[in-house]
Amino acid sequence: MALSLAVSPCPNDTFVFHALVHGLVHGAPEVNLTFADVDVTNTAAERGEFDLVKVSYAALPWLLDDYELLPTGGALGRGCGPLVLARTPEQEVTGATVAVPGDRTTAYLLFRLWAEGKQPAKIEVVPFHQIMPGVADGRYDVGLVIHEARFTYQRFGLIALADLGEWWEGDTGLPIPLGAILARKGAVDPAQATEWIRNSVSMAWANPAASQEFILANAQEMEPEVVQQHIDLYVNEFTLELGRDGLAAADALLQRSAAAGITPSVKPFL
Repeated sequence: MALSLAVSPCPNDTFVFHALVHGLVHGAPEVNLTFADVDVTNTAAERGEFDLVKVSYAALPWLLDDYELLPTGGALGRGCGPLVLARTPEQEVTGATVAVPGDRTTAYLLFRLWAEGKQPAKIEVVPFHQIMPGVADGRYDVGLVIHEARFTYQRFGLIALADLGEWWEGDTGLPIPLGAILARKGAVDPAQATEWIRNSVSMAWANPAASQEFILANAQEMEPEVVQQHIDLYVNEFTLELGRDGLAAADALLQRSAAAGITPSVKPFL
């Protein structure tokens, strides 16, 4: 029976899952792939729509009754956090209209923790590729951006008010937990899924040229140089294995957010 998988079309996900999706991982079943932005997958996972799904770590408190966190395939790291952008360095968050990529994204959760005491006038959920143009033309005062936007925001004449990854790492000493891979309980064996995905990651690293056409076809018009920067930043040792640092990062994020009353509390991973 084919497994359903939902990930983003971003280069890190297409790089990681290329071998699994294309039937190259020995012993893995057929996979039916759906591409969707993380704000969509967060909601779809809550409805139980996919067997394997990439979601925001910030969404886990609503999902762990039905899904299990896999220790491979996700997005964590250092120097890869969301950016808070504006047109001028004098822009204040208090009283601003802020565009965010989703209300249960890790980026927005980090923003809320960072912006404690600041009161935006309005929060608008906007597809992430529309955020920078919207800030540049004045529709939004502040934009919260993710992914390849950290390589391209200067093209829109924008400046970074804050790098939330730098803030998080400076405050905790831990990597930033961005995207998690979940397996739906009763639909797929977590140990088997972990092995398939880990093998897919290893195959991508061993032969990066094999996935290039697939990556570029889904990279939303990114230049090849930006695609490679994206992969180099978001596919790292934590993609292969979360390890204690990765799980500690997830615990720190979710325990802080629960203490702040932003998310429900969850049982620690460590």
